[in-house]
Parts: sequence; C-alpha cells; structure tokens
Amino acid sequence: MILETKRLWLREMEQSDYSSLCKILQDEEAMYAYEGVFSDDEVQSWLDKQIRNYKERGFGLWAVMLNGIDEMIGQCGLTMQEYGNKQILEVGYLFQKSFWGHGYATEAAIACKNYAFTKLNAAEVFSIIRDTNIASQNVAKRSGMTLADTFTKHYRGIDMPHFLFSVKRSVQQ
Repeated sequence: MILETKRLWLREMEQSDYSSLCKILQDEEAMYAYEGVFSDDEVQSWLDKQIRNYKERGFGLWAVMLNGIDEMIGQCGLTMQEYGNKQILEVGYLFQKSFWGHGYATEAAIACKNYAFTKLNAAEVFSIIRDTNIASQNVAKRSGMTLADTFTKHYRGIDMPHFLFSVKRSVQQ
C-alpha cells in the first residue's frame, strides 16, 4: 500500500488490474475528455507505462481501492507531464463511472498532493484538465488548486483546450 485515506487505499497497479482498468479506459463517458476509448492494446500500454514509472520514478498512477471492496475503482497518482518546455509533477485521476459523485477522486487527489509535498519534497503540483471536464476541474479546486494557465494540447489528432491548475506546498508541509 502506498497511501491510505479514511475510505480508500492506493497501491501500485499490477497486471491483474487489467479488467478493472478497461472499465475506465474503455468507457465512452469516462473517456470523453480523451476523445474516445482505448483499445485493448492501448489499455495494456497504459498499464505497462505505470508499472515502468513505479520502477523508474518511484511513483505513477496508483490503483484506488475502496475499503471493503477488492476491486480497483479508479486510478489516482503522480506523473510527470510536459507543459511548455518543461516537465511538471501532475496529480491525475480517473475513476469508474459507477463510483463518480462520492468524493473519492477528491479524497485520493488530496492524498496524492500531500504525498508529493511530504514524500517527494515537491514545491508545487499541477493538474492538467480539458476545458470541458468540469467534474475534474472541481476535484482540482476542492483539493486546493487554482487555475494557473490555459493552453492547447494536441492529442489524437485534435487541438484540445486545457486548463493548468496548481498548488504550492505550504510552509506547514
């Protein structure tokens, strides 16, 4: 286990999480900000990338487990993302649709933000969110982030407007 909150625990994803990951990455509604669902091969590549990140960086998107349920309900964690001409530390989150609206993403995102500040000694963390993804923007705001910039990201052959949210480590952390 990497992190634990009141209702959740986060751990490294493993190959046995593939089918749970498909419930997220192959759901049209969950993936609307990505302009479509992932193929089986894209899901496997996503999973392989996280496992590689754990080995190379010591972090990645982690499996989010709900206390009392032995199934991955979402993913939340830290990744390095390109913004401008530099790499930034991002808190990312994506959950199965059936677990939306319960505050799990916010709870997990706050835990990951705190992990970045206390364990990785990060001075600032970010979330990159598509301009149409209001729910994810609200998670960023509830986790203490504010809008820092707007920019366009080219993904899957489409120019997509995005917001950059950020929060700096407080003196207490």
